[in-house]
Amino acid sequence: MKTRAVRLYGKKDLRLEEFELPAIGKDEILAKVVTDSICMSSYKAAVQGGDHKRVPDNVSENPVIIGHEFCGVIVEVGESWKERFKPGDKFSIQPALNYKGSLEAPGYSYQYVGGCATYVILPAEVMTQDCLLEYNGGAYFHGSLSEPMSCIVGAFYAFYHTKPGARGHDTGIKPGGNFLLSAGAGPMGLGSIDYAVHSDRKPGLLVVTDIDDDRLARAASLLTVEEAAKNGVRLVYVNTGKLQNPEEYLMSLTGGHGYDDVLVMAPVKPVIELSDRVLAHDGCLNFFAGPTKKDFYAEVNFYNVHYSATHLVGTSGGSTQDMRESLEMMEKGKLNPAVMITHIGGLDSAVETTLKLPEIPGGKKLIYTHINMPLTAIADFEKLGEADPLFKELHRIVSKNNGLWCEEAEKYLLAVKGEK
Repeated sequence: MKTRAVRLYGKKDLRLEEFELPAIGKDEILAKVVTDSICMSSYKAAVQGGDHKRVPDNVSENPVIIGHEFCGVIVEVGESWKERFKPGDKFSIQPALNYKGSLEAPGYSYQYVGGCATYVILPAEVMTQDCLLEYNGGAYFHGSLSEPMSCIVGAFYAFYHTKPGARGHDTGIKPGGNFLLSAGAGPMGLGSIDYAVHSDRKPGLLVVTDIDDDRLARAASLLTVEEAAKNGVRLVYVNTGKLQNPEEYLMSLTGGHGYDDVLVMAPVKPVIELSDRVLAHDGCLNFFAGPTKKDFYAEVNFYNVHYSATHLVGTSGGSTQDMRESLEMMEKGKLNPAVMITHIGGLDSAVETTLKLPEIPGGKKLIYTHINMPLTAIADFEKLGEADPLFKELHRIVSKNNGLWCEEAEKYLLAVKGEK
């Protein structure tokens, strides 16, 4: 079978190509990819090429398919897996296989599997590591976004707290506690707000900071104070860039107690240091944002580490269990990852989008691999619809959904554009 895929050959060398896939072996599965959301990690892999820890040194001779946030449907199942999987099953993949201690992962390391493709071959280790996950939701893009959502879920479980005189730690955010989401109005921040409000273990106070009024306004319109209150969470949005003394104001919101949990979403020294200063006794700071500089430093108050028992952790990625929780919550309608998405495109736009990702404003960029379409901002649908009936209808559909991408829009796009 032929596939059309974006392959990495070296630093900034991405190519959209069509080539023949080999016949699957008894331990493999042939699958059709429908959606892939482009992650900053794919940009880093594209820029670093063979220097990236997950990309093979010989990538120039054996190119790999990029993309690791994908969802699709199983086409053909090898003999070894016929009792567990069948053609027609929808799936998502946990790319962090951790197979025999290797860093190899779909979207970074394999010639025949990655999200920016029409058809892929899943190697045996995806199944043996229990990383091929059943997805029973309606929209394919939800399955794609279960991977970034799993990173958020994993971050919430990584927080920990202590009890005086007791051994060990209580893991997870403090139920009913004070939670600060620093620099939290970006796409992953929006997912974090959604999860904090709708998960079973939630804070009593959730404060979201940013320095951009437009981002904060969009966040507040999508994840409202009223919706949070219905779920028992007091939600407050704060522009710290407009405050003379942001530390004093943030502390005042807690009645002087401080924050039991702080999730830092930007690798910015002043953001980290402010977050450290507002920690409560036994407070935990999770540094979620991945810096690109290896010599990135920020000051931490070690007097408080010793006498106030403050903690520092960092998380990157989520587990298979975290991903299953994400998928389950989406299937039940508890999470709406569409709040992350700002752009839609076809496979023909994936190369340029990946290489220019840091320069493109907005949130997640969602690729439909079986169509051709320039990367397009959802906010531009209305204007484009003046000349193009496709965008006119898409604008009508998303307007009914608070301006968000949705299952109806996905079905319409796939029906009109067809497979390429």
